[in-house]
Amino acid sequence: MIDTSMATTEFQWPHLGARCGMRAALVILSGSLLVVLVPLSGLEEHYRAALKVLLHFNLWGGDERIHTYTGQSTGLSVTSAAIEFLVFKQKPSPEVVFEARAALNQALEMKRQGKREKAHKLLLHALKMDPDHVDALNELGILLEEEKDVIQADYLYSKALMISPHNEKALINRDRTLPLVEEIDQRYFSIIDRKVKKVMSIPKGNSALRRVMEESYYHHIYHTVAIEGNTLSLSEIRHIIETRYAVPGKSLEEQNEVIGMHAAMKYMNTTLVSRIGSVTINDILEIHRRVLGYVDPVEAGRFRTNQVFVGHHIPPHPRDVHKHMQEFVLWLNSDEAMSLHPVEFSALAHYKLVYIHPFVDGNGRTSRLLMNLILMQAGYPPVTIRKEQRSEYYHVLDLANEGDVRPFIRFIAKCTETTLDLFLIATAEHPVGLPEPNPDLFECKQTIPVKT
Repeated sequence: MIDTSMATTEFQWPHLGARCGMRAALVILSGSLLVVLVPLSGLEEHYRAALKVLLHFNLWGGDERIHTYTGQSTGLSVTSAAIEFLVFKQKPSPEVVFEARAALNQALEMKRQGKREKAHKLLLHALKMDPDHVDALNELGILLEEEKDVIQADYLYSKALMISPHNEKALINRDRTLPLVEEIDQRYFSIIDRKVKKVMSIPKGNSALRRVMEESYYHHIYHTVAIEGNTLSLSEIRHIIETRYAVPGKSLEEQNEVIGMHAAMKYMNTTLVSRIGSVTINDILEIHRRVLGYVDPVEAGRFRTNQVFVGHHIPPHPRDVHKHMQEFVLWLNSDEAMSLHPVEFSALAHYKLVYIHPFVDGNGRTSRLLMNLILMQAGYPPVTIRKEQRSEYYHVLDLANEGDVRPFIRFIAKCTETTLDLFLIATAEHPVGLPEPNPDLFECKQTIPVKT
């Protein structure tokens, strides 16, 4: 029997109704070992960079040890005193750069002849060969802008400026698209605001609303653990929470992940949701203590002491985590943050916590819970990022790590609108239940209009 000691199975809302070819180089410096993965070309340049980084890392002191990494997981944990693997981005060879330039020139000729589809394909080919080709980014942006895809065009101009901050053409293009994109984003937030008001106008005693709140609770747990690789089905998760008994033949660790999410959500509902404008480091630690407490009680509720890798992102060194978290909490409670639209505020909080990656495990789940805490405090229902959106979710997080967080904010806004639509549909005159998990049928872009 699983003892969860939990009574509620729904969210409470205070305002409701109210990689490439690589070569390993072993560097020995001051008695320390560093394994560096460098491209087959440009070895000397990266060797010098590795020495520079090692000189900085060697200040840590301690017993340096070598750790290998051959898997494809999203995170890598090493001891705090260890020297990490350094993965350098391979620059395209001169031959590849020449071919990318040729594809760009051919694309411009195709565009001049009115063959826009061919021009589009050639520009994509140029960027596939050389992703940092500023001229190709500009030209593809212009092509997309002419086709009324202003948001994607603005993203390409922004990327060009990240690579070449003083590129005159990119500066001019971005000056033109930025105000248009900001207007589009604000219009989208206005649509979301209208849907939130409509959901909030539903009487709290409405039976359909109570039913959809309960269903969304189980769906939220299912999807947020499934994103991390949990294989339990929605019905199995309901069984664990409702009966407190384990599912025979299923991983106990996966079942304990469900219990941890249930405990964290109960803690948020009963303790944090009604306390608006005051989130502390201890609150975040308490959420994480419950998220991970049934799987790894030792690491639950404490900051990591190891260096971790998350894909291509290297989070702050463990000795800097507490300082980053202090700055993060100051921002969370600042007038600047709370003056943002709730969706933007919650998305930024989500991303900032994931970026710091303060825990050994459970960072994604804790970040999604913090996001929903902010949304629920603003009167929103908890937003679910569905497992079918996993690839897009990680993609926009990668884009944020590259310097443009706006695609991630738009992704969270899209998920917010979809969640609101599900509540509106479920409480309509002829309601339907929440959709069962089905990657072939799910389409997040479908929305419903709301009359003002």
